Amino acid sequence: MALAAPAWGDGADGLQENVTFAAVTPLASNAEMARRLLTPFQNALVAQRLAASGAALADQPLSVAQQRFTLYVPATPPPGGYGLLVFIPPWEDAHLPDGWAGVLEKAGVIFVSAVGSGNADSVLGRREPLALLAAANVTQRYKIDPAQVWIGGFSGGSRIALRLALAYPDVFKGAILNAGSDPVGEGEVAVPPADLFARFQASSRLVYLTGDEDSVRQGMDAASQDSLRSWCVFRTRTIETPGEGHDVASGAALAKALAALDTTPAVDPAKLAACQANLGKQLGAQLDQAQARIGAGDRDAAQKLLTQIDRRWGGLAAPRSLDLLRQATVAK
Repeated sequence: MALAAPAWGDGADGLQENVTFAAVTPLASNAEMARRLLTPFQNALVAQRLAASGAALADQPLSVAQQRFTLYVPATPPPGGYGLLVFIPPWEDAHLPDGWAGVLEKAGVIFVSAVGSGNADSVLGRREPLALLAAANVTQRYKIDPAQVWIGGFSGGSRIALRLALAYPDVFKGAILNAGSDPVGEGEVAVPPADLFARFQASSRLVYLTGDEDSVRQGMDAASQDSLRSWCVFRTRTIETPGEGHDVASGAALAKALAALDTTPAVDPAKLAACQANLGKQLGAQLDQAQARIGAGDRDAAQKLLTQIDRRWGGLAAPRSLDLLRQATVAK
């Protein structure tokens, strides 16, 4: 079932548990998630393995009708529509954190979280599609201000939230990263296709929200923010919560994070353009180096370099990286 026209006003308010949804969205399809969340080489490998086995990629990773969600809906909708916070937990249930209800009520923000979306669950198979389905279905059921659709999470869920903010800047306008983050272009946080990344650089807002006694996640936040600056992402804010360790944010901290999302200054266009131009030169030089190795007949070295480029630059390097890989793997 595809998303129908919004039927605003037919949803209940207050705290609702074990909510079911019926609509699917192409944004949560396996093919679209692979395009956005995997590197081009990873995506190509998936396609290659499917072709070799004669299998086809299923359209959707899960059945939305069988999933359960927790909702909190403020009683009074703001004139321009509700805000929306899609929350990814590290735990298996989908409870509303203590102290959040009053903050959400005052801010006019709907909270939604999926059952079975904890750290033990599949990232691509459950956690990410559940968040995308939650956003699509709540948007259908309630009048939502598209400029105030956020993704968030705590601990391991926060790390997934960063992935989704990066890959879906057309859905999530920003993120609340509560005690969990990673550098971009390393590990499991791939750079998405160029058009999506340009949108993320220009408009996405990220708030890092971590207890001042949580030294491990403070270090993770610092590395993540350093990485983002190197990727020309400047709309970030840091909020330390005094006297807290590795704990989910208090209501007061959530209120500060929501306010920070709304007040993060716009990016200086000239600064962004200069930074992007520098990135383009770096990427172009590395791709030229791979091209030269192919031309010299050193295909093994070229393949090794292209693999490193794919891990680092992800979708920014395509389609040239894929074309060079085909040249490098031509049988001698």
